[in-house]
Amino acid sequence: MEEFQFISSKLIEWYKIHKRFLPWRDINNPYRIWISEIILQQTRVNQGMDYYLRFIERFPDIKALAFADEQEVLKTWQGLGYYSRARNLHETARYIFKNFGGKFPEDYDFILSLKGIGEYTAAAIASIAFGAPYPVVDGNVFRFLSRFFGIEEPIDTSKGKKIFTELARLIMDKSQAGMFNQAIMEFGALQCIPVSPDCSACPFETQCSAYSTCKVNDLPVKQNKTKIKTLYLYYFHIRKGKNIFLKKRKEKGIWQNLYEFPLIESETPLEWEDLVGKDYFKALFPVVEPIHFQLVLKKVKHILTHRILYANFYEVRIENIPDSFVEFIAVPDDAIDEYPVHRLMQVYLEKL
Repeated sequence: MEEFQFISSKLIEWYKIHKRFLPWRDINNPYRIWISEIILQQTRVNQGMDYYLRFIERFPDIKALAFADEQEVLKTWQGLGYYSRARNLHETARYIFKNFGGKFPEDYDFILSLKGIGEYTAAAIASIAFGAPYPVVDGNVFRFLSRFFGIEEPIDTSKGKKIFTELARLIMDKSQAGMFNQAIMEFGALQCIPVSPDCSACPFETQCSAYSTCKVNDLPVKQNKTKIKTLYLYYFHIRKGKNIFLKKRKEKGIWQNLYEFPLIESETPLEWEDLVGKDYFKALFPVVEPIHFQLVLKKVKHILTHRILYANFYEVRIENIPDSFVEFIAVPDDAIDEYPVHRLMQVYLEKL
């Protein structure tokens, strides 16, 4: 609608002055835009920068990523977390190379159908790389629109998402779709921030509904709070001569196909006497052999979206390999860096 066009103009004007200069900006390479958007889904820009540069250096195009071994992809991704993102990137690159010769598809609906790509990422790629008029709606966009228009509909409902997506579509300058999307996201990231934004420096100060009604800190509204579950992990860094033992996570989850030490998981904290009483502990470490345990690292905290993890790491020295170790792989101590591990393992290995 014409009455909203000034919003797009102001956002783009602000963006040209205040935007951060990032390696995935001012390009229309769909592959690199795709990689940057996937990295930034769960990662702050400052943290994601080095990972993006390293990932692009190792896998500069779809062909390089498609022909890579999954373990190498996961190793390059190591430290970013949410490893399903890396697995989906790898699988989708293989699909694009096999079916399109490595040329990234331009159609929004087709991009949306690719594994690991949702509406937000599809809109970002389609608009920035190909100029298609699809609005991006992420946390930054929700925040700006809810405050500017004074919308109290929760952003985590189907109705709310529909309202905000339509609003973003209405105010979008379709002739500069990519520029507009980057501008509104950047505005939310730098200016219309979640807590204590500097409204006096905002170009929308006089038009912002939340500012005029003193509701800046009340918007946007979220209906459902994420339920957080606490888990306690007890890892065993087992040494036999110059070898250590790793286990590959095969079950589905954020750490699928990553390597870690053998462990016991619990929903409640365990004292040592509780730990050694577990059936899995007794099966893992039969009492017929002398085994030495030492607590090396205690209560390492790691926060995920739906989990708070506390990990204890025990160094274990054994003389003989029990039959229970058949599910593990023996790895030379100095070869651990060749295996992709999750952040908790990384923290422990760095402290060593």
